[in-house]
Amino acid sequence: MSQGAPAQVATSTFTALVLAGSRGPGDPLAQAAGVSHKCMVPVAGVPMLARVVAALADSPSICAIAVVIEDPALTASLGGLRALAETGRLSTIQAAATPSLSVAAAVEALQHPFPLLVTTADHALLTPALIEAFCREALSSRADIVAGLAPASVIQAAYPNTHRTYLRFREDSYSGANLFALLTPESLHAVAFWRRIERERKRPWRLAKAFGLGNLLSYLLRRYSMRQAVERISRPLGCRAEAIVLPIAEAAIDVDKPSDLVLVEDILSKRESPVGKDPYRARA
Repeated sequence: MSQGAPAQVATSTFTALVLAGSRGPGDPLAQAAGVSHKCMVPVAGVPMLARVVAALADSPSICAIAVVIEDPALTASLGGLRALAETGRLSTIQAAATPSLSVAAAVEALQHPFPLLVTTADHALLTPALIEAFCREALSSRADIVAGLAPASVIQAAYPNTHRTYLRFREDSYSGANLFALLTPESLHAVAFWRRIERERKRPWRLAKAFGLGNLLSYLLRRYSMRQAVERISRPLGCRAEAIVLPIAEAAIDVDKPSDLVLVEDILSKRESPVGKDPYRARA
């Protein structure tokens, strides 16, 4: 498919892929919680993997869910996931050595992989409202692959003390929302490029060459808007890429370190209070 042609999406419902692989026995969150996998860390009393799967299961845009994990018995230990598996709506896929290899293996294993929503098991603030907003925008794009981003201005206004990693562009900075949509088979070119990044992460000069030195310099000097940068990256990716801006601070807050866990539990305590108001639904 040429990059100038619109993507052709066969169906309006997604298969969801949850990356729940372990970082190994040294993960500080898993150690502190006394669990083998980070995805099993309780967040406000509920394992974060169970929270993510529940949000996906409640989303009309999601027809099937697959969890990528080293030990499928972990999903069976969670009652809600076990019940979903018994209905045939949830499956498990053996995790590969890296996230990109896991995604590639999942596409091979799934009967109907496209469109594919990819998220992570530590996205404990994920809600059906956010999923619906992202899927709706993804399907209306002309892309092969799309990524969700949240503006730094929104995140910092809501949670000024949180520390996120930002991509810095001319008009604003953005943090990843751990939401990706692979809409067509051509999106696998981007997965292959991701694999290249994983292999070359200790040789940054090769990564710079892969992206294009001119593109890298323009990014560092903040000459590009976010839209311009995404357009430029489509060529090295080998497919049409787009970004979806999600103006919701919580979209970019995952549970990656102990301070994140404290923040997320505080947000959930307000959201889940009988007299509270769900900030996702208010803003999505």
